[in-house]
Amino acid sequence: MTEIENKLRQLRLKGMLQSWEAMKETRSIHELSFIDGMEMLLQAEEEQRRNSRLERLLKSARFRYQASIEEINFDPSRGLDKALITDLAKCNYVTKGESLLITGATGCGKSFLTSALGHQACLYGFSVVYFNTQKFMLRVKMARLEGNILNFFDKIAKTSLLILDDFGLANLERQHQLDLMEIIEDRHSKASTIISSQIPVANWYDIISEATIADAILDRLIHTSFRIELKGESLRRKR
Repeated sequence: MTEIENKLRQLRLKGMLQSWEAMKETRSIHELSFIDGMEMLLQAEEEQRRNSRLERLLKSARFRYQASIEEINFDPSRGLDKALITDLAKCNYVTKGESLLITGATGCGKSFLTSALGHQACLYGFSVVYFNTQKFMLRVKMARLEGNILNFFDKIAKTSLLILDDFGLANLERQHQLDLMEIIEDRHSKASTIISSQIPVANWYDIISEATIADAILDRLIHTSFRIELKGESLRRKR
């Protein structure tokens, strides 16, 4: 018994080890057939690895809120299409590299919704990163100054779902415009992007300001994206 446990530890089969120890405590180890026992051990290992991966994905994503699809408020006054959210919860849009644009007034729940959708994507095993847009552009700027901008772009391009929250709170500098264009271009039809903003999509051209760059970015976003416009008064005020 001890030798088996040591081997499981050496091979880092944590799920199997925990299941083995539980089977010893309940004495079921002497009652199960080899096949049934092995099946239980393998299932335990599979579940352990799945849970560990989910923990890593959630930690890496750094969501603003600990939110889930089940916690979303579908009050009719919010104008939120439950059928659309149910469909998005299947994460097919992530598989297809489609984007989602969420707009609405301050406090209407945009960040909570983006966090919930990101959490759902993690549950499906997708890699996700969540950024406030201004902090994201600052991170891009720092990567450029540190000389590892290409590695940063490559990492973002390989992420299944990029979430940019609070887009448009400040106009983008020229270099930020070019960087955002390159990021969106790398992800177009290959990886999914969620952008949330207080500003209506029709006014995003003003945020980017440079017409040519704005056309290049928004053409890749608007025509291939789902759109959600949240309505109603601030949820913070209601609390």
